[in-house]
Amino acid sequence: MQSAIKKQQKQGSYEGLSASQLLAILAEKDDLLQVHQKHLGDKDHIILEQGKRIDLLEEYLRLAAVQKFGVSSEKLAFQSDLFDEAEIEVTLSELEEQLPEEDRIRPKKKKRKRGFSDKLPRVKIHLTLTDEEKEGAIKTFFTKVKEELEFIPAQVKVLEYWQEKAVFNNNNGEDLIVAAQRPVHPLGKCFASPTLLAYIIASKYADGLPLYRLEGMLKRYGGDISRSNMANWIIRLQDTFQPLINLIREVQLEGNYLQADETRIQVLKETGKTAQSDKWMWVIRGGPPDKQSVLFEYDPSRAGAVAERLLDGFGGVLQADGYSGYSKVCRSAGITRIGCFDHARRKFVEASRAAEAKGTPKKAGQPTKADVALNKIRRLYAIEKSIKDLEHDKKKQARQKLSVPMLEDLKPWLEKNVSRVPKDSLTHKAINYTLNQWEYLIGYCEDGQLNISNALAENAIRPFAVGRRAWLFADTSHGARASATCYSLVESAKANGLEPYAYLHHVLAHIAAADTLEKLEALLPWNLEAEG
Repeated sequence: MQSAIKKQQKQGSYEGLSASQLLAILAEKDDLLQVHQKHLGDKDHIILEQGKRIDLLEEYLRLAAVQKFGVSSEKLAFQSDLFDEAEIEVTLSELEEQLPEEDRIRPKKKKRKRGFSDKLPRVKIHLTLTDEEKEGAIKTFFTKVKEELEFIPAQVKVLEYWQEKAVFNNNNGEDLIVAAQRPVHPLGKCFASPTLLAYIIASKYADGLPLYRLEGMLKRYGGDISRSNMANWIIRLQDTFQPLINLIREVQLEGNYLQADETRIQVLKETGKTAQSDKWMWVIRGGPPDKQSVLFEYDPSRAGAVAERLLDGFGGVLQADGYSGYSKVCRSAGITRIGCFDHARRKFVEASRAAEAKGTPKKAGQPTKADVALNKIRRLYAIEKSIKDLEHDKKKQARQKLSVPMLEDLKPWLEKNVSRVPKDSLTHKAINYTLNQWEYLIGYCEDGQLNISNALAENAIRPFAVGRRAWLFADTSHGARASATCYSLVESAKANGLEPYAYLHHVLAHIAAADTLEKLEALLPWNLEAEG
């Protein structure tokens, strides 16, 4: 029967079929049509999802191109159309009018210092008149007409130590020799002076010069020193500097506000790790207000246990990015955690740049949602710029009056628009990150000593990132730890207004003789006079 129906269907004739047979044919065709429509619907869905996927991939490709070939500044051409900082100035003025004279928010403007530092050595050059030119003058005098900054190129010289010895004839008929005391060297037997060691460390860790370039520079000056020698000195100094680093960390943990960050470092020879795997350089900045320090710590792991070890004994406020590794130590030690608005802002900048690289819809003059979010966030930064010189209590007062209402406007906008942008897009990730970190991001408004961002820690870690581009990797964990120690001394010196080379030279000249706690404390960067 079925074969007869199929035969007649193929022939295009349904004559002679009963009503039940025709209904069966219609039901079969209806099933086939539904299957076909389902396949078409599935294909349309696949095409739609593929289109979304392509859009996301194109967005990430545009971002990668911008990051590789674009400018590094986070300023965008579109922002001037969205936000005028004059609005903040007006609001600050209105707030000032509500306060008594002694509580006015705006600090007095500091006079800009002109000319070169008065701590630099100066040489007077007198430009004189000839005898003929001043013949018949009532009097002559000099006036300063200009200043020039002169640079004296580096020089190398050999220090020859000649030790005086005295010979005495004692009662036993034997000669007794007394020698002058030799200076103590931080590395014991070493042919590099403290000035050379300080120069090598400052050049590599403050200026980002790799050792092979230093080798060539010193050779031009007449000092033939191999990079292997220099690397060996740096690693040996790790043990010399360690007591000072331990003392700096103890003081740092006594503060009530720390900032933390971490970045990757490649170490070729690390037990249990491949050369290509990520290892980490951690940095913590802060301490008592008048005893600021920056401490680097190498660890092959990014686990939360590292944060627990580095923050052991701290009980104040910790500012960091959204990395979850800080969560456990904050909960267990009662540390108050706040976030960094720079990280949230940066994600919106990336979304805006990717859209700008595409060319639409900005060419039509329509801001994207990332642009609108950036406009709102930049208002917060404009407030911080206006109140940066205030005392802590007045800064908190200004934030409560100005920043909190803006934050109360920003959060509902984020919640409203998180579902209006494609999932997994750069804008969606930026909004989602900001909402997930919201509790931490707004924490800076509760205390005037806190900052809106973790920029101080990031600025401290930037020289490491710059240097890493030059030397690329560390060979061993010993070298990585020695580098962490040198970066700690350099950045701690800068945090206290000291010139890194001068501080390193002072430490190297005295640390070998620092055999008591008092002598070691005298080498702490805040115990030396800062440069004006």
